[in-house]
Amino acid sequence: MGLPEKISSLQNPRVKQLVKLRDRRPRDEAGVFLVEGYREIRRALEKRVALTELYFSPDWFLGENEPALLAQAEAAGAQLFELTKEAFAKVAYRERPDGLLAVAPQWKRALADLALPAAPFLLVVEAIEKPGNLGTILRSADAAGCDAVIVCDPVTDIFNPNVVRASTGVLFSVPLVVEESARVQAWLKEKGVRTVATTPAAEKIYSDADLRGPLAVVMGSEQYGLSEFWLKNADLPVRIPMAGQADSLNVAMATIITLFEAVRQRGRQM
Repeated sequence: MGLPEKISSLQNPRVKQLVKLRDRRPRDEAGVFLVEGYREIRRALEKRVALTELYFSPDWFLGENEPALLAQAEAAGAQLFELTKEAFAKVAYRERPDGLLAVAPQWKRALADLALPAAPFLLVVEAIEKPGNLGTILRSADAAGCDAVIVCDPVTDIFNPNVVRASTGVLFSVPLVVEESARVQAWLKEKGVRTVATTPAAEKIYSDADLRGPLAVVMGSEQYGLSEFWLKNADLPVRIPMAGQADSLNVAMATIITLFEAVRQRGRQM
């Protein structure tokens, strides 16, 4: 590994740019986003994401594997920059950083780009508001073996640092598409994929529904649930029974429950 440029000034243009990239507009204008953390950067490299820059600060390292990761990133084409402890604290998004922060290019994947198996298992989420929930949902979809996640009418940016963090880097491994609800519904119908929509108003309990075959589980926003469009056009509405006073679950938790019931029925080996 060569000698990287060392940055100590909090007024350095690169430090200022990294701070700006926490916000969506500068990210979109630059066409990049931030990837912070050893595990997240390792997973990005494993999926051959072309990291353009990697900033590191040995004073924040938590283990002994970081130098090997830096060498791997540099060999893959990333430009390395060493930051002082104070400079890294300025650019880090986490309260307790681990001394690694990368810049990666944004990407855009279309529905037509998805390569579906004979009986696809998909997750569709509509207007998810909280980045942490979206990241957890991506992580859950990966754990359940979903073939893709489709984000409809997004409220939060899929490249938000909290999405990357909550997904633990799974953002790089699950095929992810952002599209309008009407186009997604038409595409699913064309592909012969049944849609199962979760709503408290449904009569059928989710575990009594047939979740085998080509399937898309459709989940709505935390505050409003699914829109009328999905409730009217879904093939099968289902509900998760609630025994207590609460009338709804956190959307990430409801997603996990529904996905793994489908996993059970479909007999997937984990």
